[in-house]
Amino acid sequence: MRHLFSAAESLITTHRTLGWWMWRATLVSLLCLLLWDASGLDVWVMQHIASPAGFELTNNYWLSAVLHTGARNAAVVVIVCLWLLALVWPSNAHPQLGRRVQRVWLLLGVALSLMLISTLKALSGVSCPWELSQFGGTAAYVSHWRFGVADNGSGGCFPGGHVSSAFGYVALLPGFLMAAEAPIRSRARMALFALMVIGLALGLAQTLRGAHYPSHTLWTAWLCWVSAWAWYVLGEWLQVKRLRYPQKKTAHAQAGHNKTSRDKASPTQP
Repeated sequence: MRHLFSAAESLITTHRTLGWWMWRATLVSLLCLLLWDASGLDVWVMQHIASPAGFELTNNYWLSAVLHTGARNAAVVVIVCLWLLALVWPSNAHPQLGRRVQRVWLLLGVALSLMLISTLKALSGVSCPWELSQFGGTAAYVSHWRFGVADNGSGGCFPGGHVSSAFGYVALLPGFLMAAEAPIRSRARMALFALMVIGLALGLAQTLRGAHYPSHTLWTAWLCWVSAWAWYVLGEWLQVKRLRYPQKKTAHAQAGHNKTSRDKASPTQP
């Protein structure tokens, strides 16, 4: 019991310290995104990449076949392998892999992030840059903040979907970023950095092809980040609730036992 209280105290201290870091990162990145949107830099960047005839790198082999199609296929292979590992690997067979239910919960968080981005894309009326009239298409530029306004294009371009194949995996990391052990937190930060680099590289490839504005990539990163932490908080709340229920049940049973004992010990009235 003493070890349990010590671990709980250490976990609470770690959550208080890193929790503020997480909130600051979320709010500061949101402010930067809003400032980017207000600046109009999306169109400025695309104007320096494209010409009235369109985007020269749209069908570039490395950007299209490798960093788009190839990366997408690799992401599918990774998620399938992770699901197989989560379901087949025995529970508690490895200290870092946890129980099967924990692994499944983490992968459901990844699925939530991917579904969030896919749903927002399906609802979006924003068309991709290569559809703009100034780049040889038929659409007019409309900010993604102007909900319900048509731009005469096909829409469905905001936020960036391709980069979610990297940013979506952030959902695997919050529990490790909040771990009490410093080495685990350090490895989690390295994994987070790697995912950010991969996601930004994929986003840059899509921007150079004319498929997405820079903000589409950045908003996907932010939304996946928020989705990951929301899923983590929900999991922590459910775990605390599950742990408290047996305690309440035991307390009620103990109270009933004590009442029965008192009744038996009290003298019988004539």
